[in-house]
Amino acid sequence: MKLLGVLPFARSLLTAAAGPGDTVVDATAGNGHDTLFLADLVGHTGTVISCDIQEKAIKATQNRLNEAGHVSNIHLHQLGHERLTEITRFNESTIAAAIFNLGYLPKGDKNVTTKGGTTIAAIKQLFAQLKPEGLIVLVIYHGHPEGKLEKDDVLSFIQSLPQEEAHVATYGFINQRNDPPFVAAIEKRLVKGRA
Repeated sequence: MKLLGVLPFARSLLTAAAGPGDTVVDATAGNGHDTLFLADLVGHTGTVISCDIQEKAIKATQNRLNEAGHVSNIHLHQLGHERLTEITRFNESTIAAAIFNLGYLPKGDKNVTTKGGTTIAAIKQLFAQLKPEGLIVLVIYHGHPEGKLEKDDVLSFIQSLPQEEAHVATYGFINQRNDPPFVAAIEKRLVKGRA
């Protein structure tokens, strides 16, 4: 297959947006896969801010990082991503890239899901801290009732972002059954005359 799957495509966007020394955010730590990927991407000179509302997710992420030998440049926070501005390091940083995997924790409680309102609040906070040409990547899982609502809310919001401020794109497979996940990406535009 020549077309990238949704998750490899999301990671290709992150790789294009961030590198050694950058600060990045995993807004839905989950089982730690993206946090570890981001840690490898920014290296020991970079910083990863990772959060999740569930203790189980934070523990799983910490275990994954420990197994990989990453300890110093990753900051885990058990809180909802809509509370990013409560993190001092977040407020003091310029963010190169961020990722969300929306929905529920794989193999977790399907009643605990991300929601449109809190995801939009987090996107707004991230966009304010994002460097020019930085990216916010959302992997949108909408094969469950709350996911469908969140998808509609998030897409409505990101489609309304002024084109002078952001490029917004989607990527996914439109002929697959069972509501396949897709990627939405927001790139902060480089405003001419500003750094």
